[in-house]
Amino acid sequence: MPSTLIELDPADVSARMARGEIVLVDVREPNETAAEAIPGTVLMPLSRFDPTALPQGNVVLTCLGGKRSAMAVARCHEAGLAVDTHMRGGLVAWKAAGLPTTR
Repeated sequence: MPSTLIELDPADVSARMARGEIVLVDVREPNETAAEAIPGTVLMPLSRFDPTALPQGNVVLTCLGGKRSAMAVARCHEAGLAVDTHMRGGLVAWKAAGLPTTR
C-alpha cells in the first residue's frame, strides 16, 4: 500500500461530489458496477487500470471495501501521479451511510 494514503468517509465524498470538487473513480469490474454503483462515478477497472488515463480533476478512488482502491492509489504513485485519496470502506461503507446507489 502507498505510504501516503488519504481516506475520506462516504459522507465527505458525497458532499464533495455534490459540490463538484472531486471525481469519484470506481476500480471495480464492470459486472460489479452493473449490479450496483454509486451515481456519478467513472469506471476504471483495476484489472486494466491505467493511471495516466484518469479523468482531469481531484480524483478519489473507490471499490467495494477499500482494498482495491488503495492498490490503485499505489499504482498512481508508481506512475509518478499525485493521486493519494480513496474512500474508506468503499461501496459497503457508502451503503451503510444510507447514501444512494443505482442498480
